[in-house]
Amino acid sequence: QVQLVESGGGLAQAGGSLRLSCAASGRTFRSYAMGWFRQAPGKEREFVAAISWSGGNGYYTDSVKGRFTISRDNAKNTVYLQMNSLKPEDTAVYYCGASTYYSRDNYDQYDYWGQGTQVTVSS
Repeated sequence: QVQLVESGGGLAQAGGSLRLSCAASGRTFRSYAMGWFRQAPGKEREFVAAISWSGGNGYYTDSVKGRFTISRDNAKNTVYLQMNSLKPEDTAVYYCGASTYYSRDNYDQYDYWGQGTQVTVSS
């Protein structure tokens, strides 16, 4: 069992930055690939970024490439999402997920989810 807790959301102006964190419980964090998804009001949850068990280069949806960076610190059981050059269309609740497989954008293969953190970008 893995419990995930997101933090770092809030209000930012367009062009600004936020860094989201997702802290995982348990000693098996390094056994899970991690991903970030987001859900805007009235829309389905969509993939944002993913990272493999050992870290390295992330995998991103096209709309955030060059602006967002996913990273992880296995010693701290935490995955991060650095969000730069924010746009109003980035406004959503952001969720982190843990997957036994490197599922990337496959929502159905994520085993655990956090409760989400709200990101609001004003124009």
